[in-house]
Amino acid sequence: MAALTTNVVPLAGLRYDNKLVAAAGGGDTAQTGAGVFLAVANGDSGSHTVTIATPGTVDGLAIADRAVAVPAGQTFLIPLTDRYRDPATGRAAISYDGVTSVTVGVLRVA
Repeated sequence: MAALTTNVVPLAGLRYDNKLVAAAGGGDTAQTGAGVFLAVANGDSGSHTVTIATPGTVDGLAIADRAVAVPAGQTFLIPLTDRYRDPATGRAAISYDGVTSVTVGVLRVA
């Protein structure tokens, strides 16, 4: 898994399209917290699903992971709140159903 760098968005704003990197076939990890978002740009001709692991259990039952479908040609922002923070790594674990023409980046509002 590749560790994505967090880009801080200052009050003056930030052009972020040039901050996106290729999604890793083996998945990525990212910082979590209030005001942290995963930007996913899908330049492919088909939809791709981004899955964010949700660690933990409730009454011994696993909490379902968050799956977000990003349609072809669309860019989505997905909140990475601390509910996705893996206690073992301190980061969110992100996977993709395919990475062809998919770029990602992590943004944090200052």
